[in-house]
Amino acid sequence: MMNKMTLMFGLLLSFTAVQAQENNIEKAQREAEKALQASTNITYEANQELTSNNFVSAEAEYRKAISKSDKNAAARFNLGNAYYNRESFGEAFGRYKEAGDAAADKSEKHKAFHNMGNVFMKNKEYEKAVEAYKQALRSNPTDDETRYNLALAKKMLEKQQDEQKNDQNKDDQDKKDQENEDKDKNKDQNNEGGDKEKKDEGEQKEDENKDKGDQGENGEDKPEENQKGDGDKKKEQEKKPNEGDQPQDQKQQPKPNQLSKQQIQNLLEAMQNEEKKVQEKMEARKVRGKKIKNEKDW
Repeated sequence: MMNKMTLMFGLLLSFTAVQAQENNIEKAQREAEKALQASTNITYEANQELTSNNFVSAEAEYRKAISKSDKNAAARFNLGNAYYNRESFGEAFGRYKEAGDAAADKSEKHKAFHNMGNVFMKNKEYEKAVEAYKQALRSNPTDDETRYNLALAKKMLEKQQDEQKNDQNKDDQDKKDQENEDKDKNKDQNNEGGDKEKKDEGEQKEDENKDKGDQGENGEDKPEENQKGDGDKKKEQEKKPNEGDQPQDQKQQPKPNQLSKQQIQNLLEAMQNEEKKVQEKMEARKVRGKKIKNEKDW
């Protein structure tokens, strides 16, 4: 008897707990429905403000509606449209995503993903747009506008990939051309340096040979008269007055084997001229000097 009473009491407690839980669930559902209804009413007011081009008031009402109920997909979707029309695409995408998560039926999900695809198209993120339109079509395969947008997104994606490939090929070619240009430049610099060294060596040897030609066997400079040819000697001889010829009225005649005053004067002038030429030549050589080989400036 006691066991039966205990069992019945236990069953009664269980029934009471289940009944209370069900009541709580029903109460929560009623409250959620009530909150959703209130949120929907606020959404309607926000729509009216947006129709009147009062964006600030409309935005505030939509936010109030969203805070009232996490089930109100329409408020999130409409606020996303308001941002989209103002080209605030980042904020619009965030509200469309919230609308897709809050959507209770496929129609609302379809619209949310369709508009997410539109945002991706605006941002030229064509690969993401393709995926968003595909997700929209999973909720509503018969929507012609979504199918058209999907086809357009695929075409734009293909074009974008081709352009990126061409840009990459161009960058690779430019890099290759630059490398070849640098190699040719380095090669030209090396050749120019070698030619310059050869030229300097040739000029130095030429100067050395010229200096040797201007010196005697002992390295001394040859007198100017020894460097002249027979033709030059003959011309100089013709320029000189006839040595030994004296005016008829000159009283004193030169002794045999003795130079006259005129001859001595001529010899002195000739020696002075020769000495002057040698001095000038020596000065010129000092100024000119030997050419020094320039080291390559790396």
